Amino acid sequence: MTWDASGYGERARNGPCFICSFLAGEPGYAHERVHEDDAHIVFLDRWPTLPGKLLVAPKAHLEHVVRDMDEAGYLRMMTLVRRAALAVEEVLAPERTYLLSLGSQQGNAHLHWHIAGLPPGVPYHRQQFASLMAENGVLEPSAEENAALARRLRAVLTRP
Repeated sequence: MTWDASGYGERARNGPCFICSFLAGEPGYAHERVHEDDAHIVFLDRWPTLPGKLLVAPKAHLEHVVRDMDEAGYLRMMTLVRRAALAVEEVLAPERTYLLSLGSQQGNAHLHWHIAGLPPGVPYHRQQFASLMAENGVLEPSAEENAALARRLRAVLTRP
């Protein structure tokens, strides 16, 4: 499937919640799962701008990182975000790891964290926000490549 920026924007604003649809197994919303527990899901971004970009989300449809969680729930999710980021660092050895909570009431409202490892050697002008903007291009790994990467990340993430 090829990236369609305008179609993506339309779907993010007017379609169903992509995380809830993914969790419900709805066609067209599949992502490669990396880890799951009773309250959270970790999965590979379907349209990554950097190799191995992960999303971490609560399974419950929460929309605000501060108001919708109590402190214990926030700390549980942030512990998982950290563990997932450490797995990205071990598997991909990035120069820097970016952690962002994105989305808005206008689109992709379901609370989620992006974990993106910046590969070594990316020119400075293509780092930071530029490296995260889908408008600058997305990677399109094959299903086999995603499955292999998910296995490697899962092996690290699930270690005791």
